[in-house]
Amino acid sequence: MPSQPRSEPAASSPEGGVPDARLLTEAVTRLRRALRASIRTDYPWEQLPMAQVELLQVLAEHSPCRVSDLASRQRLAASTVSGLIGQLINAGLVVRGVDQADRRASVVTLTSAGHSQLAAWTRAHERRLEDALAGLGAADRAAVRAALPALLRMAESLSGGEGAESPRV
Repeated sequence: MPSQPRSEPAASSPEGGVPDARLLTEAVTRLRRALRASIRTDYPWEQLPMAQVELLQVLAEHSPCRVSDLASRQRLAASTVSGLIGQLINAGLVVRGVDQADRRASVVTLTSAGHSQLAAWTRAHERRLEDALAGLGAADRAAVRAALPALLRMAESLSGGEGAESPRV
C-alpha cells in the first residue's frame, strides 16, 4: 500500500526533520511513477518506454544528431543509445543517415511519425497533469507554479548546464 503524502513538507532541520532532498526525491519518484501508470491506463495506445521518449525529446531539439552525441546528452552508454535507436528505427520514429560533415559517421533524425508520436505523448501528459493540477486547491496550485522556476534551474544545474536560461513559466 503506498504511503500517504505528507501535508506539510518538513524542512531540513537539526531537530530530526526529514531532509528536503529526501522529500523532493520521493515527490519526483512518485510523480513519475503515477504519471507513467496513469498514462498507460488513460491512454492505452501510449507504449513508448521513457528512455525512448527522452531520446525523441532530444532529437526534437537537436536533429540530426550522432549516436555518440545523444549518449553524451543523455549520460548513457553509446551501446545503450544505439539499441534504443534501433528500436525507434523499427518503429518508424527515427531514421539513420550519413553525417554530411563526416561521411564515415551516421546521424539520427526524427521522422514525421516520430514528431507526431512525441507531440501526442506530450499532449497526453499535459492533459493528465492539467487534470491533476485542477484537482488541487488554489494554494497548492500557486505553490506548484511558484516552485517551477527553481525546479527548472535545479534540473539545469543537475544536468551540468551552465548559465542557461530556464524557460519562462
